[in-house]
Amino acid sequence: MSAFEPDEAEWEVRRRRRAPWGVIALVLLTGLALIRNGSGEFDVGPPQPAGAAAADTRAPAGITVPAVGPLPYAVPDRVRIPAIQVDAPVMPVGLDVEGWVDAPPPEDPNLAGWFTGAVSPGEKGTAVVVGHVDNAQGPAVFYGLGALQKGSRVEIARRDGRTAVFEIYGVEVFAKNDFPGDRVYASKGTAELRVITCGGGFSQQDGYDGNVVAFARLAEVR
Repeated sequence: MSAFEPDEAEWEVRRRRRAPWGVIALVLLTGLALIRNGSGEFDVGPPQPAGAAAADTRAPAGITVPAVGPLPYAVPDRVRIPAIQVDAPVMPVGLDVEGWVDAPPPEDPNLAGWFTGAVSPGEKGTAVVVGHVDNAQGPAVFYGLGALQKGSRVEIARRDGRTAVFEIYGVEVFAKNDFPGDRVYASKGTAELRVITCGGGFSQQDGYDGNVVAFARLAEVR
């Protein structure tokens, strides 16, 4: 067990301390205000979602997602997104002392965070995985998130030995000052996943002005 992993008893306590989604919709905005490398190396910035990738919150058109029942609670260990070469460990993140969602330590570019105030990936409801787009050294774990297309897969390996496989049905970028929290985080009555990083325009003074959000539904359990 690594230094940032609580024991199972503590996980159970954390699991029951779920923040209301009205709060989550607010805290994720500021909690993901990450810093883009200011060296000038990335003049064009990370890829941004195409208009055709916008999420249809009804049945995903053109994509057949099998009817897969939700899984019980289990801590996630790893996230894999083959389409953008992501294979990263997952650490728990919660709220900091000011009430914002913590991001993983920026010093480690290949590290994602699972927000423990929401469900675990595979449970009924909307699970949330966050990560940096870049750091002072270059691209980080979710740098390529905006390049994902409908039908791409996100695999979450869990400590119960199961892998929850989610299918992307939309990728969008939202301004932080006009973030549709209800649309992004509200439960759809099924097992869903949101993968979130920073995106949109960038300035040295304010950092990124938006968040890239990948919408996905549970499609398979292995």
